[in-house]
Amino acid sequence: MTIPAQRVPGEPTGAAAPAMSLRGLVKHFDARLAVSGISLDVPAGSFYGLLGPNGAGKTTTLSMAVGLLRPDAGQAVLLGYDVWHSPSEAKALVGVLPDGVRMFDRLSGPELLAYHGLLRGMPADVVDRRARDLLDVLELRAAGRTLVVDYSAGMKKKIGLACALLHAPRLLVLDEPFEAVDPVSAALIRDILQRYVTGGGTVVFSSHVLEVVERLCSHVAIMSDGVLRLHGTLAQVRGDRPLQDVFVQVVGGRVATGSELAWL
Repeated sequence: MTIPAQRVPGEPTGAAAPAMSLRGLVKHFDARLAVSGISLDVPAGSFYGLLGPNGAGKTTTLSMAVGLLRPDAGQAVLLGYDVWHSPSEAKALVGVLPDGVRMFDRLSGPELLAYHGLLRGMPADVVDRRARDLLDVLELRAAGRTLVVDYSAGMKKKIGLACALLHAPRLLVLDEPFEAVDPVSAALIRDILQRYVTGGGTVVFSSHVLEVVERLCSHVAIMSDGVLRLHGTLAQVRGDRPLQDVFVQVVGGRVATGSELAWL
C-alpha cells in the first residue's frame, strides 16, 4: 500500500516555514559518536554556512539532512516534508552536491546531466535546454565529450553543481562546494549562488574557509566534535569581532606560544 506524502504536522506553512528543519539528529559510526543531537532551523531565502574543523560532523549532518545517510535518531524536514517519511517529495525540492560521493564519471558532462534529468522524470527537451544553459554558464561546454573522470577537481565541482541545479530546486545543500576550486571558478560559483538566493532560493553549504562564509552568508552555524556550538545570523554570531576569532574560540583552537617549536 502506498502512503500519500504529508506535510509534517505542526510545521508552519507559507513564508514562515523554514527551508530545512533538523531535530535531534544523532549518528554513530561503531562506538564513535559523530553527530550528537543536532537541531537547527534554516530560514527560507537564507544563505546558510555550516562551519567546522575537519571531523566536526558537517558532512554527516548534511548527509542525514538530505536523505543520503539514515540517522540513528532525530528528524530532518525539507520545505515541510520529512525526508524519511516522504523522501520523493522532499528530494524533488532539493539539489545536492555531496562531498566524496563518486559520480557516474564514465559519462561526459552532457551525458551526466541527461542521466540526472531523466532519472528525475524531467522531459527530455527540458533537460537538453537546461543542460546547454548550465554548461555554458559554468564554462564546461569546451570539455565536449571528455569523460567526467578526466575532469579537473574544479570541473568536477562545477558539473556536480550543474546536476544539483538542473531540476530548478528550491533548496541547495552543498558540501564543500569551493574545495579544490580555482579562484576564477570560485568567483563564478559565488555569483551563481548569490543570484539563486536573490531569486528566492535557499542555500546551505559546509565549509572551513571562513573568508568565503563571511563574504556570502546571511546565517552561520559552527560545529565541532559533532555538536552545534553556535548559530544565528552572521551579525549575531560575529558580533564586533572577526569571524575567525569567534570560530577559534568556539572550537577550542590552539595558539602557538613562543616556547613551542623553538628549534624553528
